[in-house]
Amino acid sequence: MSGARASSVSDELFMRAALALARRGLGQTAPNPSVGCVIVKAGRVLGRGTTSPGGRPHAEINALAMAGEAARGATAYVTLEPCCFTGKSGPCTEALIQSGIQRVVIGAHDPHPKVNGAGIKRLREAGIDVTDGVLTPEAETVIEGFALTLRASRPLVRLKLASSLDGRIATASGQSQWITGPESRRATHALRGRHDAVLVGVGTVLADDPELTCRIEGYRAAPLTRVVVDSHLRTPLLSKLVRAAHTDPLIILHRNGADPARIKALREAGVTLVELPASSAGVDLKAGLKVLAQLGLTRVLAEGGGTLAAGLLREDLVDRLSWFHAPLLIGGDGWPSAQGFGLESLEFAPKFRAVSRQLWGEDIVTHFRKF
Repeated sequence: MSGARASSVSDELFMRAALALARRGLGQTAPNPSVGCVIVKAGRVLGRGTTSPGGRPHAEINALAMAGEAARGATAYVTLEPCCFTGKSGPCTEALIQSGIQRVVIGAHDPHPKVNGAGIKRLREAGIDVTDGVLTPEAETVIEGFALTLRASRPLVRLKLASSLDGRIATASGQSQWITGPESRRATHALRGRHDAVLVGVGTVLADDPELTCRIEGYRAAPLTRVVVDSHLRTPLLSKLVRAAHTDPLIILHRNGADPARIKALREAGVTLVELPASSAGVDLKAGLKVLAQLGLTRVLAEGGGTLAAGLLREDLVDRLSWFHAPLLIGGDGWPSAQGFGLESLEFAPKFRAVSRQLWGEDIVTHFRKF
């Protein structure tokens, strides 16, 4: 813990409260990570804050504003090391110092190269007592999408699948609505709400004409970005996605050489178009995810279909997997959850470990992490 004193039971208690605040902001703070901050004096919470939608103000600023002058002599519990450089806003370290905060308890170090320990150093230089390393694994989980954009230049990708018990997403005739029940569909909207963007293939757009929004009232304040892998720009101009593009951002990843007339029409409709090299998945998905990170997206929920799922798995781009299983069987002539992606040996199969299971109505969802 870099010389910091050991954390106490109360430190962990208040850090859990800050983590709950941070999780509340997931999917709404990009390009910044979602951070939680709780300000406490004599066991009493004086202020609390979450990173605001769009990333500013930061959690510390919001918590200090609530605490006001009472923050002097108090302890700030922050899930992520406070920033110490001036970007679009001033450094949180200086705000904490000026407020008279006496002690700061930190969950995770900020992986940003301009911070990463420098924020802690600045606080200590100002005479503030710093305890770091409190519930670090939990704190790092909250910022994993942000950290991945710095480490791998791409957002975190969660693949969501909804299938029969034998892994089929549609019957032989293509019928897919609805394999899972209404409770699972509501859970899917909650998943969308905790991500910056939803990613689908053009086949899903043509088959279902989806909105790809989070339709849980009051669940999130920031608009959800919709992303479509559409190599030949087949997305209809009158689709729900395109018609809402001026209010709910829509990005289409397409291959080079697309029809100029389609490009012009979609841009006039408010769609952001990203030209990429072609691949077996339609477009180069690695390159596409890199562009999404450059556009400020840190957490992406991929909802299929089978071609997109196969492409992401083949390129080892799936970090998390949420699989909804309905209690029915479709058979081998149904459409698979993931199309073939050239696997010849189990040695090279994508591997995941289950971290939790939930029952939604009659359906079971299992959440996995990549090994």
